[in-house]
Amino acid sequence: MLSIAHHRAISSLRKRREDPWDEGAACALPDVADNPEVAAQKGNEGAILRRCLDALSPEHKSVVDLVYYHEMSVAEAAAVLQIPENTVKTRLFHARKRLSELLRQAGIDRGWP
Repeated sequence: MLSIAHHRAISSLRKRREDPWDEGAACALPDVADNPEVAAQKGNEGAILRRCLDALSPEHKSVVDLVYYHEMSVAEAAAVLQIPENTVKTRLFHARKRLSELLRQAGIDRGWP
């Protein structure tokens, strides 16, 4: 049954024609790219965030790096650092709290309460 469904789907995709390019419709699409001012603000905020991350303690910085930048789970980060999972969770909590304070001092609002 799965093979039949698979082959029917492929046949359907092969039969489908592409619509011709409509220059008018393409020109009417809004440009969602950031303007230069927004791009500069994002760049500044990125630099401020990096400075604030550098101000964290080495323990907190390593946990944030593994979980947020290397996209590891708490269990994976605990295995890499050879510490208990609850310690990773506690360090993340305190790192986020400290990072929030540093960002607020730098003039960046989180955008939520």
